[in-house]
Amino acid sequence: MKSPAIQRLRERLAANQPALGMWVSLESPSITEIAVALGLDWIVIDAEHGHLDWKEITEHLRATMRSHTVALVRLAELNAALVKRALDCGADGVIIPWIETADQLHQAVSFARYPPRGTRGIGGERATAWGQCTLQHIQEANENVLVVPLIESVRGGQNIDELLRVEGVDVFLFGPSDYSSSAGYPGQWMGPGVEQQLLAIKDRIAAAGKHCGIMTGSEADLLARRDQGFGLLGVGSDCSLLLRSLHAALDAVGRDRKLNTQLSADDAAQ
Repeated sequence: MKSPAIQRLRERLAANQPALGMWVSLESPSITEIAVALGLDWIVIDAEHGHLDWKEITEHLRATMRSHTVALVRLAELNAALVKRALDCGADGVIIPWIETADQLHQAVSFARYPPRGTRGIGGERATAWGQCTLQHIQEANENVLVVPLIESVRGGQNIDELLRVEGVDVFLFGPSDYSSSAGYPGQWMGPGVEQQLLAIKDRIAAAGKHCGIMTGSEADLLARRDQGFGLLGVGSDCSLLLRSLHAALDAVGRDRKLNTQLSADDAAQ
């Protein structure tokens, strides 16, 4: 893990300076190399949705080594084995989906910390320099590792006060699409009233001296979220950024069109 990069991110957030990042879901580590070269503060490697395997995840992590870009892995579920594996591969922290209770969050923190403060097993992998820096890594990891809960349900939002009391968690992320679905608006990025709920939760997080982030869908959305006081700002995912650029280029020459989810040959020929 890159303790200086994590400390730098926390200092940026404490100074109320927005930390910019992106979601990575495609295989090529060149995507992460580009993000690092452009100075993004963080990336999230998505191991919940999509098709990345652990070799590909590790290649993305390698692309952030010796940089100031914090590398987080979003896991598929709250699971000790997944937390351990992501951190052993060298992640600076983990994002845990669908956190709704303090008990779940206490578990997540425990899975990410070594005994006696947690239950993470010690391995001779990349994180410990293949067993050559075990003691140093244990000390640094317990002090610096990022455990980031995803608030993506109405229940999680309702329980934000108890989540804020969990020691070892200082950054939260929102999942607006899943939150909207849990509020009865499936398929909508931001259902009626959801933005107001998320802003209210964000304010409670800020009042507790902690930070939260959100993904944005456009440049205008990015600026609006910055002005609303979100600390971690996702400029997009690799897929969404590519699609936004392609749609703009195709629209400029009159060739833009909507994608068909069946991806049929007839659709491709249009």
